[in-house]
Parts: sequence; C-alpha cells; structure tokens
Amino acid sequence: MNLNEYVRKGKFYQAVVEDGSDIIFVVDYQGNILYHNRSVNETLGYRASFLIQKNFFDFIKPEGLVEFKKQFSASCRKSYTAGVEFQFRCKDGSFKFLEFNSINLKNKNKIPGLILDCRDITQRKQDAAELMRAQQARQLFLANISHEIRTPINGIAGMATLLNQLPKTEEQATYLNAIRSSSENLKVIINDILDLASIESGKLKFEKIGFSLNDLLKNLLDQYSLQARQRGIQLLLQKDFEGNPVLVGDPVRLNQILVNLISNALKFTPSGYVFVRCELKPRGKSQWHTVFSVRDTGIGIPAEKLQTIFESFSQADASITRKFGGTGLGLTIVRQLVELQHGTIRVSSREHEGSEFVVEINFKRGQTSDLPQVLQDRSAPHQHDLHGLHVLLVEDNDINQLYASSVLKNMNCRFDLAENGYVAVEKLKATKFDVVLMDIQMPVMDGYEATRAIRATEALSHLPIIALTANANPAEREKCIEVGMNDCVSKPFTPHELFAALTPFMRATRVSSPAPTTANNGTPRSGINLQYLQKVSNNDPAFIRQMLGTIHESLPRSIHEIEIALAQKDEKKMASTIHRMKPSLDMLGRGDLKSEAMVLEELANSGSGSDRQRVEQFMKQVQLLVQELTTHLP
Repeated sequence: MNLNEYVRKGKFYQAVVEDGSDIIFVVDYQGNILYHNRSVNETLGYRASFLIQKNFFDFIKPEGLVEFKKQFSASCRKSYTAGVEFQFRCKDGSFKFLEFNSINLKNKNKIPGLILDCRDITQRKQDAAELMRAQQARQLFLANISHEIRTPINGIAGMATLLNQLPKTEEQATYLNAIRSSSENLKVIINDILDLASIESGKLKFEKIGFSLNDLLKNLLDQYSLQARQRGIQLLLQKDFEGNPVLVGDPVRLNQILVNLISNALKFTPSGYVFVRCELKPRGKSQWHTVFSVRDTGIGIPAEKLQTIFESFSQADASITRKFGGTGLGLTIVRQLVELQHGTIRVSSREHEGSEFVVEINFKRGQTSDLPQVLQDRSAPHQHDLHGLHVLLVEDNDINQLYASSVLKNMNCRFDLAENGYVAVEKLKATKFDVVLMDIQMPVMDGYEATRAIRATEALSHLPIIALTANANPAEREKCIEVGMNDCVSKPFTPHELFAALTPFMRATRVSSPAPTTANNGTPRSGINLQYLQKVSNNDPAFIRQMLGTIHESLPRSIHEIEIALAQKDEKKMASTIHRMKPSLDMLGRGDLKSEAMVLEELANSGSGSDRQRVEQFMKQVQLLVQELTTHLP
C-alpha cells in the first residue's frame, strides 16, 4: 500500500483521529457533544460513545465554568483558537487539566460547530505547581539565610566597634564572648549550606575509623547540658548497653546527626525534658545495630507537615524560622546523612505534646586498637603544647595571619611568616621547617603553584604541607591532595582543629628526641601537668589544691579496689573502677595513662578476661603518679 492508498482508504483518519493520543471532540455552539474518539477511555475513563449527546459544560469544574464559557464563546467567533485550559471531570469523579485547540467548522463548511483537539496537561500543571512551590521555598530560604547570616555578622561588627571604644575589662570579656558566639553561629550556617551542596553533588565521603560510643554520647551531653539547665529543661540519657563498645564508621557524621536532633529538640521545647536513648544490638558477628532516639515535650509538628519536614529549605511553618531561627536545612542533612549510611530515620509527633526522632544505622564492630592514636591523645590537655615544631605560615591576609600566629604561639611553636607562595618557596630553600601551613588564594603565587614548586624541589619533596582554605568543600580538598598537600584545614578553624592537623607531624619530629626519664623499675614517667586545672579554675590556687587533694585520696582507693577485683576475678567491678579513674588522670594531664585505662576497661568489659600483668603495670604507674602528686600538695 502506497501513501495515496493509505490516505484514500481512511487509514489516515483511523491512525490520527480514532487511535490518536489526543481527545477529539466535535461540539455544536451550545456545547452539545456530537462525536468523540476512543481516547476518552484511556484519559478520562469513559467508554466509547458514552459522552455523545451529553453537554460539554456539565463536565467542566464548577469553579472555572464561567471563565471557560467566555473562552468557548470567543472560539465560536474565530476560525482557530489555541491553548484554552480547563478542568474536565473524569469517570471516577476527579478532574484532569486539559487544553484544547479549536477549529471552527462554520468558516469553511458553514456548520455551527467546533472540532476540539484536547490534550492532557495534568502532569505539566503539576510540574509547574511543584516548580512554583520549590521557587517559593528557595526564595523563602534565601530570605531566611540572608537574615541568619546578617544577624551574627551584625553582632561581630557591633561588638568589634564597642571593643574599639576601650571598654572596661569586664565589658571586654562580654563583648569577646558575643563575638565568639556570633562567629560559631555563622560557621554553623555556612557548614549547613556546604554540607547540603556536598551531599547533592554526590561528593560527600564517609570515614571508616574506630570510635568510642560512650565518649561520643558523653561529649554530646556535655555540649548541651549547660544550655538545657539555663532553659530549665531536663536533658536525659539512657544507654541500653554495657561496657565501652568501639564502633567503626564516621563519628563526625554520627555526631552531626545527633547534634541536629538534640539541638532541634532543645530549640522547640519550652519546658519539660529532652530524652536521648541509645540501644546497641548485635547484628551477626561483625556488626552493631544502633538505634538512637531523641524524644522531647516540645511544641510538636502538625500531622500534615510530617511529610515535608525533611525537605530542603523546609520547616513545619515559615513562622517557626522567624521565631526560632535556623536555615531549615538541618533535618534535610540529617536524613541524607542517615540514608547515605544505609540507615533509616522516622518521626512521630503530636502537636503541643512533643516529637520523637528515631535513627537506625549499622556499624562494624571494632576493638580498642581501632581507636585512632590522635583521638586517644587529644584527651590530654597538656599535649596542645607543640614545643619545638618549626612552622612556616603562608598567608596574605593580615587578620588571618594575626589569628594563626596567636594560635601557634599558644602551642609554643616556632614559626615564620610568608605573604605569598613565592616568598614561601624562597624561605624554604634557605631555612629548614617541619611543616608548612599554606593558604590557597594569594597574590603573586597561589597555594597550588607553591606546592607544585615545593614538590619539584628534591630536598623538599616530602615536607608536610597543610592547606588552609576558606573553600570548605570536597572538591577543594581533593584538589589540595592532588597537587601534593598532606592535609586540608577549613577556615575559620579552631585551635583544636589546627592542633589535630599538626600533631602527626610533631610526632615525626620527635623520633630522634631523648627517651622519657624512667623510675627505678623502668616505668616511663611523663610528669604531672596542671594546665587543664589551671584553665578551668582560672588559675585559682585554692581550687587546684582542693582538686589535687581529692585526687590524692581517691586514686589509692581505686588501686585497692582493682587489687580486690583482680583477686576475685570480678571483671565488671574492675571495669567500673578503671572507668572512674579516667577523669582524674585527665585532670593531671596524663593522657597516656587515660589511654591505657580505656584499653583495660574495654578488655574487662569484653568478657575475654583482663591481662593481669598489664593491669599490675598500670597500677604501678598510678602509684608513681600518686607519689609525684604528693610533691604538689602543701
């Protein structure tokens, strides 16, 4: 069959009109339906010929009927009309959005009627509505984020102005605290935005390191206990597990999840309590199934909003953002962090009664040996001393130079300054440094070029280089590593973050340093350091003496209890006693003994039995510490 035969035998009519995807109606000027094709069945649900002799207007949505009749009447006066939108009732009673193009039969055929070629545009309308909703949400988000960012910036600028007016000493402390608080708020906002960008770009990577679940939960409660007390809210923790389990995963991201949930609970709870619960269940031989729940007695979430609170730029109500602040990104980030770790999150809530968020994630089981050495050492306050480390600080911004220099001074580092990459390379050729802190965006020669030049110099090819960058995103970090840097620290950084980045290279410089002095029995002694007690007491001698006296009394009692537990093979009592000793060891600046206590506690809790020789060696070290402590007492 050729094309002429195809048209002559009516196949064209069959394919285009009868079997086409568009609905074809023929109606008179009064709206009476004289013909429709079979597409009404697929699109609207009506069987063949069902709508013939019905009136078209009877199926138009009542709210739009007046407007539709106006456009229909206009079509009866034109030869052709395009793009008339309306809603037509389906067989099941629902309404679908249709759009017709009409051909007026009177102009050529002298017949008072219209051919309506109708297309289903329901999906298009839904997409348009969703796009509009998303645009409005983003506009609201930008308005909120603009307000949120301006608030801490105004606080910083205002307090800095007041400091410049030479206030009294007590006023200075107040202003500085306000600046610090505003800076932290600004950092949280920026981190939220960067985290969301990293997640949505698929570039977020998770660590696989060991961490102590007990320590993580304790740090969380310590972080929010003061805020809860100030607001008169009880912050409660229940641990449905024993001992000190070590998990392998990403503790920073888990902490981020729980921080968001706890801070939200406190924010939206005017009175009552916030109850945090952690369950640990074995999943096979190699995994722990963790269940974290955060329950509060706060304002609750309306039932109709429960499905949207995890969406980007969304809170239960726009007024919530105005009243309580926040970017509206926290729960979005939480959900995505949970799901990227193959976990689940769910929420239940009753308005004016409270909410409960439950997170479930599987983690690999770990051992104490899986705990990163750097994390173990960070518990010792005295180790913020990096005496002897020679640092080259490459930074062009005066304020950043001043801040980083002050931090390095407090760590007892030797350091020199370079205002750009070119000067840094020349200084490195003339002077030996242990590590370089490298800014990225600088004039003359940026951090990338400088690093390439350093790596191209044979004598400097293995020199540690740590990037200092304000572009805190995964792509920037990857680029830093690619050009040859060892690590990347995001600005603004805390002294603790810079210390953690420098510590591994401090160890490298101490390889050839003298061995620690030893007691007669060969036990290493690193001495007592009172820096932590001096800091928390504002260097109050009476307070320090009282704390040292209490520790001097408690440690011998603990040693005696361990001896009894060893004799009775009471592992539970031994773990409990060693656990109680850790804060005292921390206060005396003995992070080495605290780390050993963590290991012994884990062994005692594991059920595999304690290493008697190791426990006895630990007790000897503590006894020596008690003897040395005597010299610090009146």
